[in-house]
Amino acid sequence: MHGKAIGWDDTIVALATAQGIGAIGVIRLSGRQSIDIVNRLFPAKDLTQAPSHTLHVGYLKENGKVLDEVVISLFKGPKSYTGEDVIEISGHGSPYVLQQIIQACVNQGARLAKPGEYTQRAFLNGKLDLAQAEAVADLIASNTEASRKTALHNIRGGFSERLSSLRERLIKFSALIELELDFSQEDVEFADRTQLYELLTEVQQTTQQLASSFQLGNVIKNGVSVAIIGKPNAGKSTLLNALLNENRAIVSDIAGTTRDTIEEVLNIDGILFRLIDTAGIREHTHDVIESIGMEKALAKMQQADVVIYLFDVNEITPAELQATINEFNNKKLKYVLVGNKADASPEAALRDKFSSIAGITFISAKENRHTEVLKEKLVDLVLQGKVTADDTIITNARHFHALQEVLQSLIDIRNGLDNNIPSDLIALDIRRCLHYLGEITGEITTEDQLDYIFSKFCIGK
Repeated sequence: MHGKAIGWDDTIVALATAQGIGAIGVIRLSGRQSIDIVNRLFPAKDLTQAPSHTLHVGYLKENGKVLDEVVISLFKGPKSYTGEDVIEISGHGSPYVLQQIIQACVNQGARLAKPGEYTQRAFLNGKLDLAQAEAVADLIASNTEASRKTALHNIRGGFSERLSSLRERLIKFSALIELELDFSQEDVEFADRTQLYELLTEVQQTTQQLASSFQLGNVIKNGVSVAIIGKPNAGKSTLLNALLNENRAIVSDIAGTTRDTIEEVLNIDGILFRLIDTAGIREHTHDVIESIGMEKALAKMQQADVVIYLFDVNEITPAELQATINEFNNKKLKYVLVGNKADASPEAALRDKFSSIAGITFISAKENRHTEVLKEKLVDLVLQGKVTADDTIITNARHFHALQEVLQSLIDIRNGLDNNIPSDLIALDIRRCLHYLGEITGEITTEDQLDYIFSKFCIGK
């Protein structure tokens, strides 16, 4: 069990369900006085004598006044989410009624919970490690199948298990090297350097793999920004509508209709793509408003994770397209080439016309032709075949930075071994490596760090 700060003996109460009117609302209490507090408001049954993991129906009353008819769920510690005695009160979903119940619990000695305090208590009581606790917040915030799977994998301990196994083996070597220091006069070697090299290689590969997954993890968690750019009237707004299956953008035959940026979110195979339709890019314009739109378009293009370059296959030459591609390559942009209005010419003729340029997706946004092919290409461009359902993927910036520190300390350990530096210095580098591995799972934490991490949670979780 982790050390607890002042206030952790309090019994806390909060609404566990979302704010607003609903069929039911659930109020959660956790702490030593949970059962006694609710028992004083629940005359139907003596909850102090009830077994754990049971449900009880009856009226909640305060000073003889009926507050609500409720269902009480009783969980006795340590077999509860927080490891403490937990009571959940399921009442009718009136915000006023639920607030009255919470106030009654406060009147009986509970205090209002802080954000993330239930999960923080679960961590402090050893029910979850820190990486699992943070995955709880990710799961609550997940809005795609991919982000749900990633968070659930981490809650189940997939990430933690990989790190804990490596950390334990490093601890063993660290202990042996420290033991050598006690016998420094006798020039003995307890830690097999060959085995240590092998372990370092294994830890390095695993850590590098996890750290490398952060870019993908960030995509799964936060989505991908996609700037749709092209000359005026290339069909950008029509494409946006085709992808979203709705008329979100203004569509007309007048060149340069879109004067600002429009953002929409598209879920493709569990990944969120934030589509940004930008004002048409022209080299020269006398329209001041359109000039402002162009500046925004260029800025969005620089900020975007992926650029869809949409061009009218009937209006552009291969040489012009190649010049644009060269510009994208110079700016190191990740882009997809999309030839629109392909319904006006046979596809074979188009492929022949643009045969010098690979990777073009020919579509007709107006007729919604081949837009599914474009969606598949977007997913492939982001994932690049690097993810499976069982992969451990890093989505947390704190974990990523800790892994980078682990990698640096592993390099220092290896350099030390190569240069035959004294055992006490190698032991110091191993301790630094262990420290950062422990920071991820919470085996090494500070109170300020914990307060910061859990303050990002919603109240009631």
